[in-house]
Amino acid sequence: MTSPQRRAADHRPYFFLSYAHTPRYGAGGPDPDMWVERLFRDLCGHVMAMTDLPAGAEAGFMDREIRSGEGWSERLGDVLATCRVFVPLFSPRYFASEMCGKEWYAFAQRAIYHHAKHNRPADAIVPALWVPVPPEQLPGPAERLQFNHRAFGDRYVTDGLYGLIKLRIFAEEYERAVYELAKRIVSVADTTAIGPGRPVDYRLAPSAFGPPGGGPRPIQVTVAAPTRHDLPEGRAPEYYGDMPQDWNPYHPESARPIAYVAQDLVRSLNYQATVASFDHDTGPLDAKQPPTRPEILLVDRWALQDDDRRERLAAFDAEHRPWVSVVVPRNQLDHQTRAADAELTQQLEATMPVQMSQGRAASRAAARGVPSMEAFGQILPQVVEAAAQQYLRHAAVYPPAGGRHTERPRLRGPMGTDPATTHFIPETHGHAPEAEDLDDRQS
Repeated sequence: MTSPQRRAADHRPYFFLSYAHTPRYGAGGPDPDMWVERLFRDLCGHVMAMTDLPAGAEAGFMDREIRSGEGWSERLGDVLATCRVFVPLFSPRYFASEMCGKEWYAFAQRAIYHHAKHNRPADAIVPALWVPVPPEQLPGPAERLQFNHRAFGDRYVTDGLYGLIKLRIFAEEYERAVYELAKRIVSVADTTAIGPGRPVDYRLAPSAFGPPGGGPRPIQVTVAAPTRHDLPEGRAPEYYGDMPQDWNPYHPESARPIAYVAQDLVRSLNYQATVASFDHDTGPLDAKQPPTRPEILLVDRWALQDDDRRERLAAFDAEHRPWVSVVVPRNQLDHQTRAADAELTQQLEATMPVQMSQGRAASRAAARGVPSMEAFGQILPQVVEAAAQQYLRHAAVYPPAGGRHTERPRLRGPMGTDPATTHFIPETHGHAPEAEDLDDRQS
């Protein structure tokens, strides 16, 4: 017998329609987003016909569903935490919108958590072409989607849904494309079965597209951890594998190593991430060479039980690498680590005093310990941005061997302010926009 909780979960919206609002042309002109609303209604009709959703259940969601007076960011956060499929309407305006990038990231992190918990990818983003976008203009998260748009028709690929819906001669092509899109939404929802997550504060979420105009930015994720073959005496082996990169501190909540969860999270922020081992891929700093990329160093405090590794971490800390941010996963459910917490923390502070005390509040908090995988996902975007800011700040002051400064490298971040004093999360002044403000939502 199906429980009431299960039945309620089955009635979640099948899709969230994410689109960029088009500004009105001229005073008193027609609402240009009426065509998106028509697409939404047509999709909802097909989804209702293809599923067993009961009367009154939401087949999908778009921001016009927000009632006047309803909390705007709270409502978006709730739906992004529960919908089964995310449907972004691709257009040049879409990828220029910070708001659309926030929606994408809020959903993408749910898919990353699902992958981590079940060790099974959850490809639950179904893109649709509103206006065709050249491949070279797609940000990394969109470019990596494996999706065959030609299954929806050749005219759809060349003109997008906007072209089909506006021109009556393409009415049949429009109906076919929408029907195929609805079929794909239902199929993906049923096969991925991505579960609900905790709502993200939409106003504080980062954008999956990164700063405007920039391509994927390089970053390195480095792991300082033992393997199951060189553990400290008595340390439980179930958190480790054959390589340092196999370290899984949030076992059993997570079935994936933390390095690859971190890689997925930073890739969802339009970074190009590589994973490395501190034991094998970190050498002494060459003072004549500028840093090549920001870096996230994931430290297992049990790794400090090895004298050689502890000495190398101490030397690394003394080299002054402010573009490296240390993150210390500390599973609150790991009873062995919890029992040794004071001793492990004291050893880390003695070994890496600079990294433990430098940077913004988020960086210092991450170095003190991150108690769960969910907390890890919440703090990592801030830590990544802090490392990127410091990378840009310091890469230009390291002269090459010839003594001449090179041009400041560009990560295309919001770098117009002092990274030492600027917090990554945007400040929200005044009230959050409500439903009536959504037509003006532009980035």
